[in-house]
Amino acid sequence: MWDWLVEKHPDILPGSQRRWLAWETVDPEQWVPWGYAVVRVDSRGGGRSPGYLDIFSPRETKDFYDCIEWAGRQPWSNGRVGLSGISYYAINQWHVACLQPPHLKAMIAWEGAADIYRDWARHGGILSNRFMEVWYPRQVESVQHGNPDGPRDHWMKTRATGPAKLNKARLAANRADTLENFRAREMDDDWYKGRAPDWSKVKVPFISPLNWAGFGLHPRGNSEAFIQAASKQKWLEGHPGRHEEWFYLDYGIALQKRFCDYYLMGKRNRWNKEPRVWLNLRRPFTEEVELRKENEWPLKGTKWTKLFLDATDEGKLSWTAPKAEGSKDFKALSRGVTWHSPPLKKETEITGPMALKLFISSSTVDADFFVTFQAFSPEGREVDFQGTLDPRTPLAQGWLRASHRKLDRGMSTPWRPYHTHDDKQPLTNGEIYELDIEIWPQCIILPAGFRLALNVAGKDFERPGKAEPGYIPARGSGPWIHDDPRDRPKEIFGGRTTLYTGPRHKSYLLLPIIPGNRRGAVVK
Repeated sequence: MWDWLVEKHPDILPGSQRRWLAWETVDPEQWVPWGYAVVRVDSRGGGRSPGYLDIFSPRETKDFYDCIEWAGRQPWSNGRVGLSGISYYAINQWHVACLQPPHLKAMIAWEGAADIYRDWARHGGILSNRFMEVWYPRQVESVQHGNPDGPRDHWMKTRATGPAKLNKARLAANRADTLENFRAREMDDDWYKGRAPDWSKVKVPFISPLNWAGFGLHPRGNSEAFIQAASKQKWLEGHPGRHEEWFYLDYGIALQKRFCDYYLMGKRNRWNKEPRVWLNLRRPFTEEVELRKENEWPLKGTKWTKLFLDATDEGKLSWTAPKAEGSKDFKALSRGVTWHSPPLKKETEITGPMALKLFISSSTVDADFFVTFQAFSPEGREVDFQGTLDPRTPLAQGWLRASHRKLDRGMSTPWRPYHTHDDKQPLTNGEIYELDIEIWPQCIILPAGFRLALNVAGKDFERPGKAEPGYIPARGSGPWIHDDPRDRPKEIFGGRTTLYTGPRHKSYLLLPIIPGNRRGAVVK
């Protein structure tokens, strides 16, 4: 990841020799000369901190609280503590903010999931296993306290995992098996809830930067934080690119510094007057983006528009409801069916969350749905982008296990269905069921003549052909793959699925279409 970043941006972090940089956190060589103290802590059970390793647990969150309060009381501290970091170092910010440490004054939760069940462990109720199978051994177990094979700390000239040398059995006994908890807990129970924020208690000022192509881990959490958190001083920012990229670019550094200068240094830089939503708008086949600032999310003036599925016309998407009933079936573990719209009549901006309503039946007692939103040029070239890890990410994705279709009516909106995941409701062969599928937020401006497409499948989206090399060889869904046979046994999820359309079964994609004549600044 670092090699990719410095090859693409050789001038990144100007003025720093990067000697003290720890991945996904701020660079001390930049921040200390600006008047900040940078504190990094080995969490309980990790690095040189002994104890039981249990990521994102209530115990770890309480430890984080104690560290914040310690820092705020030091003689070199002005008493104003801020948090900034990517991924893990963003997720745990939501957690500790709920405890409201008195010295915590500001947070930058850069690409940070929040609801561990919905954002990470079980997308729509489906186990997301592959990422944990790779990430956890590589980036958690490898630095567990007492690991004799742990990496070397090049500052302390010794092993980063401390002087203790524990054998494999003792190491395993001294850590929680997070993936096994994901696997064993299909429904959203108290274990998950203990690792998710209570938004009513998140009151600290924060910026919540999301990645438009981060499906499978972070952007839903960043969006929900802005919508639900009780804080009166909160900002949402959306950007493209790799997972770590924009945090370290000049744009990201300037954003972070100005925010922290205001809340931690007390500088009167008018940050508090900034619009609350910053959008880096994407267009096809270019890395240039246009920065536009708004004040609401979803955006004020959004024209919520239904794009109907029509099974009577070879997988057509139509702006008008079909007049005849139709159906389309497919093998449940296949790539499913792709539906295409007519060419767009004018330039169209689609920015925000989306939702898909489907009417379905299954030959078995359950079915998993993998939904992918795409667009194609008049010549048939797919509109895709560099994702957080996958180099060719489609425009948006969503998931739902049919037996988890029960909605929380109080939390749901037409554009963001919210499932309870507390009541498993099996299917009856041949009976038709109504599903509402959440599709994560995205942003794209498409020229006239481009077509929209919707793939509805029973397995992870992937393009045919050779996989792109990387963290996990990628075909479009990055490492966020759902293929655990224990969670998706073929006798249950390997039947046939039927989709229904027509006047009695109005299946449609709800799109956030943004009216034109909004202006921004081009960012390269």
